[in-house]
Amino acid sequence: MKSWTSGIWAMNLSIVLPLGIVCWRSSWLTGILLGVWAIAVSVLSLGVTRRHYEKELRIQERTLQQAANRALGHHRHDWMNDLQVLYGYIQLGKPDKSLQCVERIKERIALESRISKLGIPSLVFYLQSFRTYRASLELDVEVQEGLNLEDKLSPEAGDELTGIIMQTVRAYQYSGVAEAGDTRRLALGFAQDGEDIVISFHSGLDSGTPALLREQIYNIVQGKIIKAEAHQQGNAGLELRLPLQMQGR
Repeated sequence: MKSWTSGIWAMNLSIVLPLGIVCWRSSWLTGILLGVWAIAVSVLSLGVTRRHYEKELRIQERTLQQAANRALGHHRHDWMNDLQVLYGYIQLGKPDKSLQCVERIKERIALESRISKLGIPSLVFYLQSFRTYRASLELDVEVQEGLNLEDKLSPEAGDELTGIIMQTVRAYQYSGVAEAGDTRRLALGFAQDGEDIVISFHSGLDSGTPALLREQIYNIVQGKIIKAEAHQQGNAGLELRLPLQMQGR
């Protein structure tokens, strides 16, 4: 970052040389020299800046592709495991177990469908790829049937909501520890309550100091339209409420 900005500053400062010549001996020739020098510096600066941002864009695209590949790999692995278990029950002649396995697969398909229909690309990608981040927390996501935010939020508001959800999940992730042998889980729910979109968080295990956790989340939403509300005193449960009437598209 510093190297390319330093180069830009050096090129811009180099115009001092022809400017000094013009001040020392003003003539049409030195004026032309100053003009040519300024144009050359501008062209070079624009070229360096463009190459820098093209490089940054390539890095971001590569990072996104890697994250997408990891997410697809996890989904493929999960589906293969489910199919192997189902095939095993069929081979063993256990119809009850086979039906239970089919029901689990149907529930997963329905959940992933509801997540994808949320309509906010950044949020959908985050929820579907969370497991690939190797986080010390597992998300149990639930989405109200038929909930679609695409026609309710602007793209900017949707991305802001995603950022707030990510920060809130991170606050839960680092706010406590699980007992030995337990996995820390966070229930994350999406629903519409009248004119509000409600995102609920509930951790069944120790979440450290609930008051401190709530304070962190209140700081996250400070100055935003989204409001944070605790479920009940002394509980780590919390809701984020986004009023739809204030979301003009």
